[in-house]
Amino acid sequence: MSVLIDGSTKLLVQGITGRDGSFHARQMMEYGTRVVGGVVPGKGGQSFDDRVPIFDTVAQAVAETGADTSVIYVPPVFAADAIYEAADAGVGLIVAITEGIPVLDMTRVMPFVREHGARLIGPNCPGLISPGQSKVGILPGQICEPGPVGVVSRSGTLTYEVIHHLTGAGIGQSTCIGIGGDPIIGTSFIDCLDLFENDTATLAVVMIGEIGGTDEQEAAEFVQREMATPVVGFIAGQTAPPGRRMGHAGAIISGSEGTAAEKMEAFREHGIAVARRPADIVGLVEEALG
Repeated sequence: MSVLIDGSTKLLVQGITGRDGSFHARQMMEYGTRVVGGVVPGKGGQSFDDRVPIFDTVAQAVAETGADTSVIYVPPVFAADAIYEAADAGVGLIVAITEGIPVLDMTRVMPFVREHGARLIGPNCPGLISPGQSKVGILPGQICEPGPVGVVSRSGTLTYEVIHHLTGAGIGQSTCIGIGGDPIIGTSFIDCLDLFENDTATLAVVMIGEIGGTDEQEAAEFVQREMATPVVGFIAGQTAPPGRRMGHAGAIISGSEGTAAEKMEAFREHGIAVARRPADIVGLVEEALG
């Protein structure tokens, strides 16, 4: 099984004719994702690769195709409007790949998305993949295999590395979700953990965090309180110096609560096995699966 997306997902690509949108639209289609339309204002009536109809608005695309999911590859200055438009058109799942959306824009976007009953993944994220069924975003499908392990991560490249290690050890994945590392994101660790806990085919979860903030600590409390599914953790930035911004916009240590050491200790205190290196995750997952 999977969470959020599967073989029936009908996907729109906002910005399908741009450099990133066109490249990844082709990658998603080659993987087998049902890309039913693209949205580019002013290009309605055209087609992408003679296969995918292009619409001027998301509302038109949804009305014509029945799309339930949209992925956004538009520049940061237009990305908030693209999210507004998708939510207003009734799209249930919105995946914002765009990096550099102003935090002030996101403070306005999130209440709007929630009021319209939509879920946002990202921004500044690699998206998600349910191996063998559908991928939405930029996750490389060739490193994934179907299986029983859910993956949720704030780090894009570490997501790929961990998936690669799991697949290399013969451990497949149910769904892999990159939630993004910006200060304001649409879907949290806890949101994803809850989805995996309620997916009967997900038998273990890998949670990849990083320095900065308290999201991982709050997720650890949720794991102990609400989850029967075993969770394995890893924290990036174990050698990061305090006060220096590392990688994602949200990855900065402020005081002691954002350090890797504090997060790893919180994981252990709440029953989450912690890997020191990404490669060590395989052994911990094998133990969790029994």
